[in-house]
Amino acid sequence: MRMAENDDAGRGPVSRGGVAAQPLFAVAAVLLGSFLANFDSRLTTVGLPDLRGAFGLTFDEGAWLSTAGIGSQIFIAPAVAWLATVFGLRRVLGIPSLVYAVVSLIIPFVRDYQTLIALSVVHGLLLGTFVPATLMIVFRNLPIRWWLPAIALYSIRVGFALDSSSSLVGFYVDHLGWQWLYWQGVVIAPLMGLMVYLGTPNEPVNRALLREADWGGMLLLGASVGMIYAGLDQGNRLDWLGSGTVMALLVGGGALFVVFLINESQVAQPWAHVNVLFSRNIGLSLVVILLYTLTSLSNASLVPNFLGNIGLLRPEQSGLLLLTYGALPMFVLVPVSIWLLRHFDARAVTVVGFACFAAANLWGTQLTHEWAREDFVGIVLLQAAGQSTTLLPLIIIALSNSDPSRATSFAAYIQIMRLGGAEIGVALMGTWLRVREQIHSFYIGQNLEIGDVNVVRALKQLADHFAAHGAGSAQARAVGTLASFVAREANVLAYIDGFWLCFWLAISALGFIALITRAPPGPFTPAPFGFAKGLLRRCGVQVG
Repeated sequence: MRMAENDDAGRGPVSRGGVAAQPLFAVAAVLLGSFLANFDSRLTTVGLPDLRGAFGLTFDEGAWLSTAGIGSQIFIAPAVAWLATVFGLRRVLGIPSLVYAVVSLIIPFVRDYQTLIALSVVHGLLLGTFVPATLMIVFRNLPIRWWLPAIALYSIRVGFALDSSSSLVGFYVDHLGWQWLYWQGVVIAPLMGLMVYLGTPNEPVNRALLREADWGGMLLLGASVGMIYAGLDQGNRLDWLGSGTVMALLVGGGALFVVFLINESQVAQPWAHVNVLFSRNIGLSLVVILLYTLTSLSNASLVPNFLGNIGLLRPEQSGLLLLTYGALPMFVLVPVSIWLLRHFDARAVTVVGFACFAAANLWGTQLTHEWAREDFVGIVLLQAAGQSTTLLPLIIIALSNSDPSRATSFAAYIQIMRLGGAEIGVALMGTWLRVREQIHSFYIGQNLEIGDVNVVRALKQLADHFAAHGAGSAQARAVGTLASFVAREANVLAYIDGFWLCFWLAISALGFIALITRAPPGPFTPAPFGFAKGLLRRCGVQVG
């Protein structure tokens, strides 16, 4: 793997650690930490209506509850890699996992809103350490031959959580109780802490790095990204520019990010200097990772939201589709993706993944209000293939072009793209759907003129249908029903526009992949096989 050209060029602290004596325990920690973080975030999002009812919250209070939990994750996540480098993974994951279990146990018993918000912030801060810290286990403590399968587990956790969380929410609410949306962490977090203790070496505190800590840079980046997320998350509800709260969050977050960039260029030992992004391939890979998070919104938002809003299905009903045809196929698709990366260029594998996303989204543009759950089977299968063959090769491309000893700086930006990009994308997609629905509703309404023969005929047919249940209210019910038809069709057209948006995002990602050059030789260089291997040997090329 190519090393940095200048180790002292502000690329961040060296982040190599001791190799794990028991790699399987380390891999188990990666698996548990990654999946717990994504499941917990998705469960509290999908299950938010149930949580509002259980806690007795208004719609606005529930919205801030979600923002507080996810925003605090975004605040802490970029700094976790540095914290793991300085304090060691055992300290960063061990005690926090136990505190997280205690907080998860307590939250369902809280009824005071201010206390609930405070505990949700603490809950999110602790949860935000799990994914970046488990990624650092891969970089610091696993032999390189273990990196590919371990990163595969890390990369598919998002798609797996998206496809199985709806079913899990339904199971918890219907059979165990809504409290298990939190209490699952009581069981899993201590187990993850045990795996970390068994799978990682006991490392001393790096006091030299601690003395040179760029606390200002970490606080500035975390606060800026967290504020921008909060502004975008609340913008759709509070009407964007019409809300002083939203504008303060967005402008304040943007200003803090500018100050962060200035800080990183001035301090003696920058924590996550932008120099780490100056490599062409690394910068392009991070852009494509961002496009991946936006493209996969068709899986995270469009399919389940359509089934909920238009199909009127409960999360557990739509979740069965996502679990069966989205999550379960990944058990086959991920090993296939690992095999492809061992023998083919990661860029080619990524092209396959985005092609699957593009095909799924193009299929989704054929949507009508008559589509039922089973009509999405092909789309969900294509999305599962895209999830399994996109993020993993993108991370491999970035790693193949980076200096592994500077993984701390690199991991900070990975976390921004991974967590910030996904959550911000969900907020923006909500706004896109709302605005497009309003536009389509306006244009459809223009074609429903008072006195138009088709409108009169439709109202008469509806009024005749309702007359049997009360002639006095038949006309009013007919008008209300026609208005609901307009709203339904406007929503369907908005979802079609959502699929078109994700399709073009996938096409854009393919364009950026075409600009990525071949990575230098290293441990992730694919080994040709069969006919290709024999041909290279006959040409005098040494192959593994």
